[in-house]
Amino acid sequence: MQPFMFLVCAVASLCVSQTPTIEKKAFHDWAPTPPMGWNSWDCFGATVTEEQTKANADYMADKLAAHGWQYIVVDIQWYEPQSKGWDYDRNPKPVLDEYGRLWPVMAKFPSSADGKGFKPLADYVHAKGLKFGIHLMRGIPREAVKRDCRILGTQTTASAIANTASTCPWNPDMYGVDMSKPGAQAYYDSVFKQIAEWEVDYVKVDDLSRPYHEHEPEIEAIRKAIDSCGRSIVLSTSPGATPLDAAQHVAAHANLWRLTDDFWDSWPLLKQEFEICHRWSPYTGAGRWPDPDMLPLGAIHVGPQMNKGWTKFTRDEQVTLMTLFCIVRAPLMFGGHLPWNDEFTLSLITNDEVLAVDQNSLNNRQLFRQNDLIAWVADVPNSRDKYLALFNARDPGDGFDHDKALFTSDILRGRSSRPAEVAADIRGARKLFLQVTTAGDGFDYDHADWIEPRLIGPKGEMKLTDLKWNSATAGWGQVAVGKNASGQNLTRDGSPVAYGIGTHAPSLIEYDLPAGYETFKATAVMDVGSRGRGSVQFVVHSDKALVPVPHSATVTVSLAQTGIWGAARIRDLWSHQDLGVFKVGFSRELPFHGAGLYRLTPVQQPARQ
Repeated sequence: MQPFMFLVCAVASLCVSQTPTIEKKAFHDWAPTPPMGWNSWDCFGATVTEEQTKANADYMADKLAAHGWQYIVVDIQWYEPQSKGWDYDRNPKPVLDEYGRLWPVMAKFPSSADGKGFKPLADYVHAKGLKFGIHLMRGIPREAVKRDCRILGTQTTASAIANTASTCPWNPDMYGVDMSKPGAQAYYDSVFKQIAEWEVDYVKVDDLSRPYHEHEPEIEAIRKAIDSCGRSIVLSTSPGATPLDAAQHVAAHANLWRLTDDFWDSWPLLKQEFEICHRWSPYTGAGRWPDPDMLPLGAIHVGPQMNKGWTKFTRDEQVTLMTLFCIVRAPLMFGGHLPWNDEFTLSLITNDEVLAVDQNSLNNRQLFRQNDLIAWVADVPNSRDKYLALFNARDPGDGFDHDKALFTSDILRGRSSRPAEVAADIRGARKLFLQVTTAGDGFDYDHADWIEPRLIGPKGEMKLTDLKWNSATAGWGQVAVGKNASGQNLTRDGSPVAYGIGTHAPSLIEYDLPAGYETFKATAVMDVGSRGRGSVQFVVHSDKALVPVPHSATVTVSLAQTGIWGAARIRDLWSHQDLGVFKVGFSRELPFHGAGLYRLTPVQQPARQ
């Protein structure tokens, strides 16, 4: 045997030996490929209505179904009349039936009247050739416990099975169920019996994956309830992160499980997905799909006011997102309001060559990650061909010489941080840049405010909020005047502030400076939205600190790394272009935060004479 062939065989044997053995379950057949659909959370939060759901179903049937999209999922609090957006009322008043089971709010879902529940809406979706899903919270409604509702088919009441010490830290609707108590399994059975009667095809159960091991008894109870309900209902657990040491258990009980907390339109969050998906790739298989969360693309943050919100991902980042999710075979749940899609967004989710990688590839794995230049490869079933994804996940720098910063605060951490009093000399500057960094430790809870930002000079004093910025970015939510990134009115120490700007790191706001001002002043603080857990640093720059920023980097892979020994014909799946025959290696120059996706076909070499 030739030496290089021995190496290939040895590596292949090692890969096989390291692949975990997951027992095949009957319910795995219910999701043989990663589910593709729409979920209402990113665009409507807890306020989605029947009309909005139907509008998205109509769009999917008309423009997406032919490309494999099929699920329409109504997310959280369809049972809560007080829901207003992405926050939750601390005193929920859910609609219940006599057995303590949640019921759609008729004002949101008029067809649920007269005891019909979600059956009419499910019928509407099914008539379009699509499938229907809903969201649940783990446990039993607190309101059912308050009323002490009887569990269907038993003499047990809700208070007897509720674990009032087991509550969700971010939602007030439910108590956990103590599965050691008589009637506990009967409760979950009754819930899924009702859902099956509504002819629901998909259920996302929240407050389940974290903390996973503490919730294992309820996860097992939900699995039993689905298996006995008489309908093939795909089960998705949420939120993440699901711990890796739970892989065997979750794969034996759910079709999808979340790998992260809510994934929004922020590059730092997308960059985190690379390593997370790499760790979970050995557990991907038919009917069991590690889930890096939804696709926050198109019109998100729409809400009940039908705001014209839009993803903050650049076009390059959107291509990277779709490329990554497809090469790792992630479930594809679109988060934007579909009827508002533009042509570019539509093109992202209707490229059949790209979607085929997600729906029909094998042995998906990371080849390398070298200074954030990343390559993944996958096998094309029943073929010697390979799929290859290349990524430039490098950050190009922020475009500033920080030695020339006009002001740099200390790092502010948590509630105990003192505010930073900002004073910057802006004489001779034409532009002002207000930057908030993550302080280098991730961007979770990095809510920050510029309080009373103002320009001072011979002309007097001007509120910076009276000027229109040229551009403004936030790592989460929106930069806003008078409000924080979550949309709440700005406060300091519990009192309203006169004026200010709320944001979330990493953030950059750019202004053109009017003449006649010499000093910029503000008070920089952690916003209450940080909940005492964030850390940020405030920086002020002028145009004098600007430096050139590189735009791209070259990613190179040898064909042998992909498993092709010899030449290969390569096709760009995004552009549908054949790039030619490559004999040894393949290189592409990719923009920062950009990606490419290719199909490699071995070329038979002519025999030597």
